[in-house]
Amino acid sequence: MDIEDIHKNSKLVIDGTPYNVDEAEFVKPGKGRAIYRLKLRNLVTNSVVDRTYHSSEKVEEASITTVEEQFLYSEGDQYIFMDTSTFEQHSIPDSVIGDKKKFLKEGTVVTVQMFGEKPLDVNPPTFVEMKVVDSDVASRGDTVSAQFKSAVMENGFSVGVPTFIKPGDIIRIDTRTGTYVDRVTKK
Repeated sequence: MDIEDIHKNSKLVIDGTPYNVDEAEFVKPGKGRAIYRLKLRNLVTNSVVDRTYHSSEKVEEASITTVEEQFLYSEGDQYIFMDTSTFEQHSIPDSVIGDKKKFLKEGTVVTVQMFGEKPLDVNPPTFVEMKVVDSDVASRGDTVSAQFKSAVMENGFSVGVPTFIKPGDIIRIDTRTGTYVDRVTKK
């Protein structure tokens, strides 16, 4: 692929490692060939590097695929998923999932970005529904601002919820922000 065809969010392979183009800047000096300055984010380690290319240089485009997978269970620092089309099971390490693990419960369908056979990222649905298993006792007091308390979800993670939420309620959580959205059902 020619460097001229690269734009923001293109995926490249450099030295066998996949990168995302976070920024692409074209510079045409008064003399000489045009320069392309790229800010690249390593899709494996998440580190950022700057690279400069001259016009007419070639780069290798990365073949990143996305597959739908269903979360089955966790075992130590490995999370076991099943491909929803082939029913093959495989594990993804905690280092790839990161903080998104707090939105996983048995049966959750996620989108996994793959580079060959290597998982790069796990994206849960935008909203997940979780059951509240425990919550703090709400304190009466200043009601000028919205009151929130801590609630423990069925997978063990905590979320701030309004004071009317009780154990047994099912709530909707926004996975982009990790915040309470609304109550789906009452106990």
